[in-house]
Amino acid sequence: MARITYWNPEDPKFWNEEGKKHARRNLWISVPSLMLAFIVWQIWSVVAVRLNDIGFHYTEEQLFTLAAIPGLVGATLRFIYTFAVGSMGGKNWTVISTGLLAIPAIGIGFAVQNPDTPFTIMLLLAALCGLGGGSFSSSSANISFFFPKKEKGTALGINGGLGNMGVSVVQFVTPLIITSGTFALVGDKQVLASGQHVWLQNAAFIWVIPIVIMTLLALFKMDNLPNAKQSVTDQFVIVKRKHTWIMTVLYVATFGSFIGYSAAFPLLLKSQFPEHLSLAFLGALVAAAARPVGGWISDKLGGSRVTAYVLVVMGIGATGVIYFLNDKHFAGFLISFLILFLASGIGSGSTFQMIPNIFIPKEAAPVIGFAAAFAAYGSFFIPKLFGWSVKTTGTPVTAFYFFIGFYVIALGLNWYFYQRKESASVREMAKQVG
Repeated sequence: MARITYWNPEDPKFWNEEGKKHARRNLWISVPSLMLAFIVWQIWSVVAVRLNDIGFHYTEEQLFTLAAIPGLVGATLRFIYTFAVGSMGGKNWTVISTGLLAIPAIGIGFAVQNPDTPFTIMLLLAALCGLGGGSFSSSSANISFFFPKKEKGTALGINGGLGNMGVSVVQFVTPLIITSGTFALVGDKQVLASGQHVWLQNAAFIWVIPIVIMTLLALFKMDNLPNAKQSVTDQFVIVKRKHTWIMTVLYVATFGSFIGYSAAFPLLLKSQFPEHLSLAFLGALVAAAARPVGGWISDKLGGSRVTAYVLVVMGIGATGVIYFLNDKHFAGFLISFLILFLASGIGSGSTFQMIPNIFIPKEAAPVIGFAAAFAAYGSFFIPKLFGWSVKTTGTPVTAFYFFIGFYVIALGLNWYFYQRKESASVREMAKQVG
């Protein structure tokens, strides 16, 4: 494939004649690659649920820790991944980051077959799953370079939304795949207390071949863009921008909630409503499907307005979860949580749409990755906060009061900096500084 030497998506002639086809090809390879990254990143949210059923002896806090550690590592790696695209090229880094996913997938497949596997080994494998968490920052930064400003919200929403779908995919596929000997690639079956046979290793091994395929597709079909190259020093100027930190708070409130709730939801269901555990995939599915919608609506109505509505709805959803958890009412709990997931998905798209309208293009890409890095800590802190809440108060309800307080703070920041009449001049000043 010929190397791209010129790129200007804001030029309508270039975009329609040349740019659009390259941008779309890279987007549609980026999406399944990112989906696999999310699958590996969140695999512990469903594997941890089954460990004690097949002979492991972990406490509830240890299980929440296994679900949380990939979030901690993935969030930290996002700071590195954010600047990798500018330093190494989008295609090059997609090949590397996708190929690395095979390491934890293979390791988990072997480790879960032996109940005597030390907890420290499980923690190490959970940490390696953080390799998948890092990919979102580099993938989003890369795709942002390909599209004109008027289409960035939609493109980032598709990339992020369908990529995020990996969370619901792994939570939906795993319960099915582990019960079928047809897919028992390596190792023997395990026996549950009920007498049912499962092959928990399938939950990890099944993704190895898709990882190899997408690594090769990225190698031969994706592109490095000439104007995306920047030194780490040039990119790092974003930490001096006030709006980098404000947008980070907004993205933590939206995407941080989505990924944190996704990591904790299966364990929450098992502890509160175990008979409904099979529905654990619904939350991540709703949020991921809503993300492209959030980007598209924000392209039409404005990201700050959509984000404001989202934060209000998230507060309402969290309040509903508190009420129905206290009442032990499953239908109300599920509906309230799905509202929370829906709003967080839309908000993940709307906040990302705001960034290119606040920063110049060369800064917008690293800001997207930087905000995503901080937001990813939600997948660590939210499960850990639930674990702390259950341990100290006997219920996960206490954690939701912290979440509601944070949504109120984010709503205030969004209004002050991006919705007031004075906010337009503030954004223009930010661009001039950039």
